[in-house]
Amino acid sequence: MEALKKKIIVICGSTSENSANLYIINALAKLAQHSLQLSVYPNLTLLPYFNRDVKDTMISKDVTDFRNAVAEADGVLICTPEYVFSLPGILKNAIEWTVSTTIFLDKPTALITAASSGEKAHESLILIMKTLGIKTGNDLCLLISGVNSKLSAKGEITDPELLAKLNLLIVCFNKLLN
Repeated sequence: MEALKKKIIVICGSTSENSANLYIINALAKLAQHSLQLSVYPNLTLLPYFNRDVKDTMISKDVTDFRNAVAEADGVLICTPEYVFSLPGILKNAIEWTVSTTIFLDKPTALITAASSGEKAHESLILIMKTLGIKTGNDLCLLISGVNSKLSAKGEITDPELLAKLNLLIVCFNKLLN
């Protein structure tokens, strides 16, 4: 009997259809197809602006759906670009909607920042997510600087070192999930 694949909710910080982040996510999905089922959360753009005055009993269905998707997943993968040395607003907004919950507490989580530089956004992402109590490790926090130089025009990974790091991330993620 084949082991059940772990369900991973993927949160992409980019809204672009041709995002390097989506290319990285697609490559990971292919590399991990035998052990992980990656599903990109499709509706970050539907989340209203975070407002801490909105009580949990009054939050929108879109916020509830997002929270439930994270809570029900075996693990989380966040893959994001860097915008103006920070996280994209859409990603930060989504994360802020989880602050009053414990859905990230001890949740196995991989964090990838894929950008031209990405250092500041990556530091911020790690700080925020560790503050929320995720379970992660050094090999699950990957900064991919100069990402576009590591991809073909079709979005395929051309850099052997990046491919090795993604494979290691999958191995470490599976260990954390089991």
